[in-house]
Amino acid sequence: MKEIDVSKFEKKIIIRNIEVKDFDDIIEMSKICFKNMEPWTKDQLRSHIEIFPEGQFCVEYDGKIIGSCSSLIINFDEYDDQHTWDEITDEGYITNHDSEGYNLYGIEVMVHPDYRRMKIGRRLYETRKDLARELNLKSIIIGGRIPNYSKHKELTPRQYVEEVTMHNLYDPVLTFQVVNNFSLKRVNSNYLDDDKASMRYATLMEWNNIDYRPTIPKRKFKTSFPVRITSIQYEMKKISSFEDFAVQCEYYTDVAAGFNSDFVVFPEIFTLQLLSFLPEKSPSRAIRRLTEFTEDYIELFTTLAVRYNINIVGGSHFVEEEGKIFNISYLFRRDGTIEKQYKIHVTPNERLFWGISGGDEVKVFDTDCGKIAIQICYDIEFPELARIAVDKGANIIFTPFCTDDRQGYLRVRYCSQARAIENQLYTVISGTVGNLPDVENMDIQYAQSGIFSPSDFTFARDGIVGECNPNIETVVVGDVDLEILRRHRRSGSVNQLRDRRHDVYHITYKQP
Repeated sequence: MKEIDVSKFEKKIIIRNIEVKDFDDIIEMSKICFKNMEPWTKDQLRSHIEIFPEGQFCVEYDGKIIGSCSSLIINFDEYDDQHTWDEITDEGYITNHDSEGYNLYGIEVMVHPDYRRMKIGRRLYETRKDLARELNLKSIIIGGRIPNYSKHKELTPRQYVEEVTMHNLYDPVLTFQVVNNFSLKRVNSNYLDDDKASMRYATLMEWNNIDYRPTIPKRKFKTSFPVRITSIQYEMKKISSFEDFAVQCEYYTDVAAGFNSDFVVFPEIFTLQLLSFLPEKSPSRAIRRLTEFTEDYIELFTTLAVRYNINIVGGSHFVEEEGKIFNISYLFRRDGTIEKQYKIHVTPNERLFWGISGGDEVKVFDTDCGKIAIQICYDIEFPELARIAVDKGANIIFTPFCTDDRQGYLRVRYCSQARAIENQLYTVISGTVGNLPDVENMDIQYAQSGIFSPSDFTFARDGIVGECNPNIETVVVGDVDLEILRRHRRSGSVNQLRDRRHDVYHITYKQP
């Protein structure tokens, strides 16, 4: 008898992390599973996989998505017992995800109705438990719907839940959670506004990870998370060589390190100072000459970052890539690693005189002092960029700038302070002063560098952590506290992030 090819009978079930290609299928499935409720949006799903990709799972059966679940990590003790789904998920965007938290919070599980007797839900729950064990989390918490409650309105929510847990009544969600070893903590009202089947009630359930091991470095609450920043108000003056430039940069790095700073910030295109010893009058040709110093510039600041044990936002520098010139700000971490942010919005002056091209990606960088973003000069005047960076987790936005008059400077300053208020984060600006008479299109400079905070009682008066005197060569040093910022985002006088009306408006970020 001919050997049977069993492969043609295989129908593979795969549980994996959600990818962008799955969004359409998941949205359609949510419409089927949760009728009369708002389905997921692509912006929400994209936020999930950008912030906590390992916590988003789907089940693929024979090439089709038939189930999915989403989650985030929190410190549950920081939330009110009667929290809502919107509060726990930041309206479905999970920007409040805390990688240092203790609890995995499940915000959604769904299985396509055509596949509900294949234990797909159980597989997803087991996958979540495996993740909790892998990440050494204390427990999994879920706010579970009770969709059959609307059929038993004669009972109070507590009575209904008791009847279900005693197996006198059946609820497709609560019964399933009890079977999967979740214990009831309480019943929450007004949990999910559009869950009419549950009469907007939800059961708060918890599964405890018996393998959890307390770790010493992981503290339940931080009293503070101070970060010291030095912003350089850099004087543009004639020099004779790259070595002169290097001496000046090392001096300022040494000053910042002497203050035990975590970050030192240089201004935008301050490397144009190098043109003061190059005999080239044409701005476009001069910029090409400047790009020849790119490797020297990168080597200099990488060395300084490691030598002085400080993270350096290296201002910005014109770099040639594939025949185009970009305005790029480099982050030189003190561990020797390097990142870069392209200036996205090019000013008319940059385009006209230097032929600068714009970048197309808003980046957020991990550092030993949390997540930060860099938005070069004109970019800070576009509020969408800051909002995207904050949704990616940024707590500080650094803005190297170069402006030639007070009006231009004030645009940068006012927008930087506005971004700090709108997004409940810290912002830092660092500008150039002085003049370069021999460099075309770099005539005079105006700056007053500063460090800004949200405007509320817990922060510095007027939202100004510190600022330089205008138009002199100097530095400003200031401390910002990321723990105070975290608390402010939860309990400030106002909460611009939490109070956004996603039902009215949203920002769509096109991935490059």
